[in-house]
Amino acid sequence: MAKLLLNLRNVPEDEADEVRAWLTDSGMDFYETQPSPWGISHGGIWMREDADIVRAKALMADYQAARRQRVLAEQAAARERGEQDSFGKLLRQRPLYVIGVLAAIVAIVALTLALPYLFLR
Repeated sequence: MAKLLLNLRNVPEDEADEVRAWLTDSGMDFYETQPSPWGISHGGIWMREDADIVRAKALMADYQAARRQRVLAEQAAARERGEQDSFGKLLRQRPLYVIGVLAAIVAIVALTLALPYLFLR
């Protein structure tokens, strides 16, 4: 019976490609389900053989640990170069947009808190 190895919800395409590549290289038999047109299911990578799932999960844990270290190193390098996005950087680049979004958030919160009291009177 097939076992789900990786749910593709919120998985970047490069990560899914890397998982497919090491599964193919390791010789494990897998298949992929596509996302539903209505967004209910986001697809997944499934192992065909029950015996492969334990090995695949061990490889997946190693892969995710290595990917995490690589991404953290890339973020640290971007931060050192001053290329990482931040609230301050966005505020300097697009002040009207940031102020507009903050005003919309405040308006929504105010309406959410005030409307029940206005209708209860």
